[in-house]
Amino acid sequence: MSDGENHGEENQSPPGSNDAPPPPPGDSAPPPPGGAAPPPPPSGAAPPPPYGAAPPAGGGGVSENRTVWYVLSYLWLLALIPFLMEKDDAEVQWHAKHGLVLLGAEILVIILLNVFSWAATAVLGPLACFGCFAFVAFFIAQVVLHIACIVKAVQGGRLLIPGLSEFADQF
Repeated sequence: MSDGENHGEENQSPPGSNDAPPPPPGDSAPPPPGGAAPPPPPSGAAPPPPYGAAPPAGGGGVSENRTVWYVLSYLWLLALIPFLMEKDDAEVQWHAKHGLVLLGAEILVIILLNVFSWAATAVLGPLACFGCFAFVAFFIAQVVLHIACIVKAVQGGRLLIPGLSEFADQF
């Protein structure tokens, strides 16, 4: 018997079998049957970016949590959070500045209402208690205005308030 002859059946493979060695352990998953590429994503859907890819380039970053930032922008002093945290998103910055200017205007109106209330108490006495209704009306108007600003921002727009919005653009 020569070395080139094969007399045992243990070394013979059945006809039609693959003679390729098995993939090494830890390798990626085997290709789908037939060796074809995986199916494309459903129509209209973009494939996900590769892991570790840089964010898309553009004129200013767009925050993933824009809705949260918009809501915080109009919740009085909480407007400082998006103002200080989202420096790259120009739209979030505008709403945060707008919310801070709105807060400043509201504080000014409350101070003026207090001054007029104290003056009215000195002049009118007990009839000045009707000034309390001015505080309640102002508070209701304030909440309605903040809700309107939040809704407009979440819808992708800006609620412009004459005088205040121009001031917010300046700082």
